[in-house]
Amino acid sequence: MVGIILSDNENIDRALKRFKKKYERSGVLKEFKKRQYFVKPSIENRLERIKAKRRAYKESRRDN
Repeated sequence: MVGIILSDNENIDRALKRFKKKYERSGVLKEFKKRQYFVKPSIENRLERIKAKRRAYKESRRDN
């Protein structure tokens, strides 16, 4: 469970911003979206290979 401790004079907007940042870094939402549906391991591996190719292509384009 993600939570923050408010100080006495802390602005609610700043506290909310801190909470959102902590929430994103914890990976709760990413894990939730991942568990929404099942992906077969063979398809997951294929998607990872495609992503790796895209990253390699972008990296090679950046070097030029």
